[in-house]
Amino acid sequence: MMGNEFPILVGTIILIFFVTLIGFAARYKRCPSDKILVVYGKIGGSGSTASAKCIHGGATFIWPVLQDHSFLDLTPMPIEIKLEGALSKQNIRVNTPSTFTVGISTEPGIMHNAAERLLGLTQQNIQDIARDIIFGQMRVVIATMSIEDVNADREQLIDNITKGVESELQKVGLRLINVNIQDITDESGYIAALGQEAAARAINDAKRKVAEQVRDGEIGKAEAEREQRVRVAAAHAAAVEGENTAKITVANSDAARRERQAEAERRAVATEKVQTAQALQESYTAEELAERERARREEATQVANIIVPAEIEKRRVEVIAEAEAERLRRTKRGEADGVLFMMTAEADGLKAILTRKAAGFQDIVKAAENQAELAALLLITEQLPALVEAQVKAISNLKIDQITVWEGGRQADGKTSTADFLSGMVGVLPPLHELTKNVGIDLPQYLGKVSERLDQAGTRGAEPIGPGTT
Repeated sequence: MMGNEFPILVGTIILIFFVTLIGFAARYKRCPSDKILVVYGKIGGSGSTASAKCIHGGATFIWPVLQDHSFLDLTPMPIEIKLEGALSKQNIRVNTPSTFTVGISTEPGIMHNAAERLLGLTQQNIQDIARDIIFGQMRVVIATMSIEDVNADREQLIDNITKGVESELQKVGLRLINVNIQDITDESGYIAALGQEAAARAINDAKRKVAEQVRDGEIGKAEAEREQRVRVAAAHAAAVEGENTAKITVANSDAARRERQAEAERRAVATEKVQTAQALQESYTAEELAERERARREEATQVANIIVPAEIEKRRVEVIAEAEAERLRRTKRGEADGVLFMMTAEADGLKAILTRKAAGFQDIVKAAENQAELAALLLITEQLPALVEAQVKAISNLKIDQITVWEGGRQADGKTSTADFLSGMVGVLPPLHELTKNVGIDLPQYLGKVSERLDQAGTRGAEPIGPGTT
């Protein structure tokens, strides 16, 4: 019996051990990186006042029965804030649609606030809480800023909202991750017509005056009621006086308002006219600059289309003319050099001929023993064959087919007809003395006369020829 109980006991102990181990393992909770592990129940010692223990990025053991746990989601939550009608510093209602991104903070102290106030809530519940906080803080922030700062200085607006909203969100364990301010508008159209500053200022002053009058009326009413309790008659008089004073004040206020409104309208009209005049001036200046640029462009176009081609053509013609002139100069210089060379050569040749002739004439004169007439005679004698040849050529081409001579014997002067015919034939030749005279030379007389010699020759050689002889 005892032998069977021991294995059962051991098995039971082992089973209890494994069950305990599994239980402990199941109670050991690990925290994901996108969540916060909140342990609540019995936390710390007997004197501890902590209501929960927050763990981010780690693990812990959850004691059964004494402790329990839950998770807070760290997922960012976008919240659309359509803030409308928020009063600015100038009491102008503005619409500031924006988007806020919030999430549960992981800072130790703020995590504890989240564990105390947000544990067990859904994401929608947390967004509703954050939306209410953001709405209130945005109204507070916008109320401290002018509409110009709200519209113009977005960075300052976001910084102010972040400072105001962050501190309130931390109280419930949240932190502000991002702020995105969208288009800001106002009910009065102030931002849309920000350029009309005078008109907007008049609207703001009027609203402020109305608020002041309402406040003064309430104060007067309170004072009248207080005085009525003290003394009815005096209160009535004071009320009448107060009414009159209020009417006067209202009248003065209306007059001042109308005066300021008129001044504002005058400034607005003046500003509009000044802006229009400046716009026209800028437009005219721009048109003038454009016309000047167009004129310069047209001038450049004309220069490029007319003057530049004309200048190029002019240079081309000048270059061609200079080239042609240079060619002509070189050609004429070459021709002149050729003519000069030929004439120089001819002159040198003629000079050499004349020099040699002069030397020959000098030798002839020396040979004639320096007798110039004898030397001239020698030269003429040297040229006699050429002269005679010239005389012969004068009649050499005469064509005489037939000569018929009727010889009648001697005449009274002793000449026959044949002699007269021959003498006449020779007489037609230029006399030698006449030829030499034409060249400036007088033949000596001892050369005789041609006619006498021919006459003698004819006389000696002629014989009587009877009639009919040919």
